[in-house]
Amino acid sequence: MPTLALQSTDSPSVVMANPADDLEKAPIENVLTALGVQSSRGLSSAEAQKRLAQYGPNAIVDKEPSLARRVLKYFTGPIAYMIEAAAIVSAIIGHWDDFTIIGGLLIFNAGLEFWQDHKASNALAALKKGLAPKATALRDGKWQTVQAATLVPGDVVNVRLGIIVPADLRLIGGDYASIDQAALTGESLPVTKKVGDEAYSGSVVKQGEMQGVVIATGANTFFGRTAQLVARAGAISHAQKAMFEIGNFLIVVAVTLALIMISVRVYHDIVIADDWGLADALRILQFVLVLLAASIPVAMPAVFSITMALGALALSKEKAIVSKLSAIEEMAGVDILCSDKTGTLTKNQLTLGEPILFSASDGQDCILAAALASKIEDADAIDTAVIGALRDQRRLKSCRQVKFVPFDPVTKRTEATIVDGQGKTLVVTKGAPQVIVEVASPSADIVQQVKRTVDELAAKGSRALGVARSEDGGKSWSLLGILPMFDPPRDDSKATIDLANAKGVRVKMVTGDDTAIAIETARQLGMGTHIIPAADAFPKNMDPNNVPPDIAAAIERADGFARVFPEHKYAIVKALQARGHLVAMTGDGVNDAPALKQADCGTAVSGATDAARGAAALILTAPGLSVINNAIDEARRIFGRITSYTIYRVALTMDIMFLVVLSTIFLDFAPLTAVMIVIMSLLDDVPIMTIAYDNTAVSEKPIRWQMPRLLGVAAVLGLFSIIESFGLLLIGTRVLSHPHLQPYFGVATAGQLQTILFLQLVVGGHLLLFVTRTERWFFTPPFPAMPLIGAIVATQLLAMLMCRFGWLVPAISWSLIGWVWAYSLAWMFVLGGVRLITERFASYRTSRQVSSASIVNQPLRSHAAA
Repeated sequence: MPTLALQSTDSPSVVMANPADDLEKAPIENVLTALGVQSSRGLSSAEAQKRLAQYGPNAIVDKEPSLARRVLKYFTGPIAYMIEAAAIVSAIIGHWDDFTIIGGLLIFNAGLEFWQDHKASNALAALKKGLAPKATALRDGKWQTVQAATLVPGDVVNVRLGIIVPADLRLIGGDYASIDQAALTGESLPVTKKVGDEAYSGSVVKQGEMQGVVIATGANTFFGRTAQLVARAGAISHAQKAMFEIGNFLIVVAVTLALIMISVRVYHDIVIADDWGLADALRILQFVLVLLAASIPVAMPAVFSITMALGALALSKEKAIVSKLSAIEEMAGVDILCSDKTGTLTKNQLTLGEPILFSASDGQDCILAAALASKIEDADAIDTAVIGALRDQRRLKSCRQVKFVPFDPVTKRTEATIVDGQGKTLVVTKGAPQVIVEVASPSADIVQQVKRTVDELAAKGSRALGVARSEDGGKSWSLLGILPMFDPPRDDSKATIDLANAKGVRVKMVTGDDTAIAIETARQLGMGTHIIPAADAFPKNMDPNNVPPDIAAAIERADGFARVFPEHKYAIVKALQARGHLVAMTGDGVNDAPALKQADCGTAVSGATDAARGAAALILTAPGLSVINNAIDEARRIFGRITSYTIYRVALTMDIMFLVVLSTIFLDFAPLTAVMIVIMSLLDDVPIMTIAYDNTAVSEKPIRWQMPRLLGVAAVLGLFSIIESFGLLLIGTRVLSHPHLQPYFGVATAGQLQTILFLQLVVGGHLLLFVTRTERWFFTPPFPAMPLIGAIVATQLLAMLMCRFGWLVPAISWSLIGWVWAYSLAWMFVLGGVRLITERFASYRTSRQVSSASIVNQPLRSHAAA
């Protein structure tokens, strides 16, 4: 995936006269002085060019790695090295068919990884689309259109309705501007700006027109810092880590066995037989190559990928698109879900509550006056909510608006002159309650009542809108009432959160809105109300990649966070991951992109920006979070299938490797030919890919890779599988050494004994899968799915026909095939019992460890609860 660099220098991106000046907070006069610019003339073209050369373009610049580096990355890692070694072995011994099959698997796996990386890189491309292409700048005393990438600190620019703010600005002129910065900060409504306020790069002007001076460009803007976080973000898949550990485990076992075998053979040939030659060296090399071929689970990455791809297909039917396959496996272990509030837990529709009346006759009368003081064509969120709350829209149409004064940050209200259906002229106004009270000039008691009402609404997270009406041209006013406004929770949010909690997933709210709003929303949804304002939790200039332990502990204890910025969301995810949690994160804006990419399962909700969708691993196409629980269930099913296959494959691989080594050392007999090993691997693994369709129980709690336990169970089953196979080999050698037993069993040659062992490993391998696919007895529900049973039956029929008619292996009789089946079925019950005992022992050890940890951490938990 391309890495990201933002063009900058080691110098600050502003020309400060006094380095102590904070250009975001300093008085405007100090800002202009520090930047060396006059607001009436702007920079000269020469000075702009000089600063552009010094600070670089106001843009995001991608650094694309070389094609060779990108391609080679997909062919590295323990499993990849083992598969490549298998391909080399096949080429050395001249098995070109095997070489083609193994090479195809290698390319298939690399192709899947390339596709995933390509999807992930879309996050940066989408971020670049959020930048303004052009800007209106004051240079040489004249307004002119310039490329936004050429803006420098000190440029004076003009922003107006519909314009994307081209850089971080301090506003220095104009009446007001309403700027939508929700995609950057998460605030649910556009923010009204006045002179002295800051405007962020990438935000959109919804109303008004103002002038501003550029205080930061490129990497130093709010938007640029977000892009840097996206470039740095990304967690390594736990499935990748698991395959690394499995590959390393098998490599260690294979190398150890190979060294033992080489030592024994060299000792025998040199010390005992005193006969060593090139033929002996080649024979040992051939054995090592065969052992290496036996140790490589060539289909493991393909099985992982296909299982998750089919899971992704199932999720797509649930209106969830998977853009990163590993996210499915990660979702199975998620124990914390950080959810955005606006539009995810709430409807993102500003809604009016029951009006609080003063002089109005009824609630609809108050709402009508507020609707008449609105302008629907402005598409203002408050105006839309007020007009939508009017039950009888005909009352609105019967009136004619003859004059309208829009909202501005000075008056903090709108005003309209209206002629009603009877020809009567009225003046109506709505706005901030304290302003409307000043206009209406009610009694002191009413003033105090309004103040209490507004405070109560604010404590509940609701906004308040005052409404007044004049019937004498504005000479006197009557205060009609207060309109509460809030963004209500989605109808399904509470049930979704309750269900997630029942699954062992704790939901934390992360929002850019005020703390009071977050607390009230959390209360309505039955979530915890320990909501921390980001400014209280995170020190300024804190490195989000290295959150101090005390802050990380506070993050873990909190139920949610308010007034968060992108670096806060990113730091929250990083801190929780550092404390051992698997974190899912939902979001929809540019501000969510870094955290979405860093999370173990970043989820872009319906209506998300391109940047959020590009950074996410899971994209929801239906509103709300209800599909998340379906995704968790499907992920846990898939995880169960993958772990079943992993235990099966490790145990079977150990069986094959030890059988070859032990029989060669102690019996001087090669139990399998190289051809048999390759055919057996294909017969065992290819049908196993249908495990992706298997019926699997859904865990009630988060599940994740526990490699010591998984490899321990696999090793125990592998040990008993070795006893099973080696026991059959001993029986076979005894029969061969006693001619009178040969007619009874139908074994007369060493080649037939090799075929018996080949068939036992194919039959026993698939029967072993039925043991590993459940932690209970294999004959209890959930039963195997028909595609899995069908694939295994077809494979077993092919293997029996090969053994009976001598296709690629020496032929044996039907009766001997029956004996092998009877022997394998008997051992299936033995292995089932071993699995149960092993799992119970592992669970006992885990519970003891958890109990010990609980005793050690009890004071800490008690402190957290307090």
